[in-house]
Amino acid sequence: MAQLRNPDGGCPWDLKQDFSTIVPSTIEEAYEVAEAIESKDFEHLHEELGDLLFQVIFYAQLGREAGHFDFSRIVDTLVHKLVRRHPHVFPSGELYGDNSGESIDETRVNQNWEAIKAEERGAKGESGTLDGVALGLPGLTRAAKLQKRASRVGFDWPDIDGVLDKIEEEIGELREAVAAGDREHAGEELGDLLFSCANAARHLKVDPEAALRGCNRKFERRFNAVEASLHSRGRTPAEASLAELDALWERAKSGE
Repeated sequence: MAQLRNPDGGCPWDLKQDFSTIVPSTIEEAYEVAEAIESKDFEHLHEELGDLLFQVIFYAQLGREAGHFDFSRIVDTLVHKLVRRHPHVFPSGELYGDNSGESIDETRVNQNWEAIKAEERGAKGESGTLDGVALGLPGLTRAAKLQKRASRVGFDWPDIDGVLDKIEEEIGELREAVAAGDREHAGEELGDLLFSCANAARHLKVDPEAALRGCNRKFERRFNAVEASLHSRGRTPAEASLAELDALWERAKSGE
């Protein structure tokens, strides 16, 4: 990486990058890792993980050049954080210390984890319940995290039924906004509906982004089947009626 960033014989593309310009690539590589895992493509997962690791190495080189940090500091900070957040594994606070921690169940582990993270947020001056939820997260993921934070102080539906009722309420409000021809209001109501759907995912202990990615794959699979069926007849989807497309869709669906 240092050689790629070397002004004397380095790569022109790598040389002109900075922290902000490689963020989109970092996000893309993380999703490609997720896609490989969800599709159980373990043959190529190591390659995708390497691509993601490369992003960290790139940031480390940029940080070293600017005098902010280097790769060693990244790893050292991570190790100290893991030790601090696992006192039941590292009771002495040392990586190679006496590993005779208290035996506790997963619930207690999670409680300790959240308490320690709360202390860390306090040290950063993040005193509000919702402080520290990254703005750069995908919308559905951030919605679920905001809701999870709020639930810790009791601001939550007691069960999934209340969430589903809220979804139906938001659908009604969206219909009203659409009927009124108020596009801006409709967009706001659609946001409320998506937020409520993320809440439903949280109550069901489902990752909303993973659920949506799964739905995307299902849509692709079924539409590809529709398209293949039409192509076998020498036609394209644009040449078929909506009724015909819908019938082929249902056939693809039932075939699964």
